[in-house]
Amino acid sequence: MKTVIIATKNKGKAKEFESLFHSKGYAVKTLLDFEGSPDVEETGTTFEENAILKAEAISREFGKFVIADDSGLIVDALDGSPGVYSARYAGEDKNDAANTEKVLLELKGIPEEERTARFYCALALSSPNQKTITVSGTAEGMIAKEPKGENGFGYDPVFYVKEKGKTMAELQQHEKNSISHRAKALQALEEQLDKFLQREEGKA
Repeated sequence: MKTVIIATKNKGKAKEFESLFHSKGYAVKTLLDFEGSPDVEETGTTFEENAILKAEAISREFGKFVIADDSGLIVDALDGSPGVYSARYAGEDKNDAANTEKVLLELKGIPEEERTARFYCALALSSPNQKTITVSGTAEGMIAKEPKGENGFGYDPVFYVKEKGKTMAELQQHEKNSISHRAKALQALEEQLDKFLQREEGKA
C-alpha cells in the first residue's frame, strides 16, 4: 500500500485524513510512526508558508508524499492577531487558557459587532516528485466575552458561531466537523487530490 505522511503527532488530526486517503489506496502515517523526524521551525509569516516549510522538510527527510497544516485564529479588531502566533500567543509554552485570556483582555471594551474573527487552516501537499501545492479553509465567527463549553481545544471556548448560537467548544464533534476551517480545507484538498496523486503515480 502507498503511504502518505501527515506531519503531526496528533492522532486525532490524522484521523480526519484517513477516510479520504484509504479510499484512494493510501495508508496514513504520522510523525509518531517515524523515529528522528525533524523538528521544523515555523519561521513563515503566513499559514501557507509554515505549512509548506513543514511539508517540504518532512518530505525531504523521508522521501515520501507529505501533508502538513498550519492553522490559527485571526481577529479583525487585533489587526489579524494572533494569526501565525496563535499557539504561542501568550508565551512559548503553548498554554491554551493563557492564549485565550490574552485575546479576551485585548478585546476588553470592544463592542460585540467589532469582535469578528475567523479560524484559518492551510494545508500543504509536498512530494519529492512534484511542486508543493496549498489549499485553505476558513470558519467565520465572533469572539465571545467569556469562555463557554468543554469540547474542542485552543480558542474554541471563545469562538462563537452565529448560525449555531454556540461557541465551537459547545458543539458536538459531528457539528464542528461540518463547519470547521480544517473540514473546509479538507474539502478543498479533496478537489485537488486526484490530479496530485495521478502525477505522483506517474499517470499524468
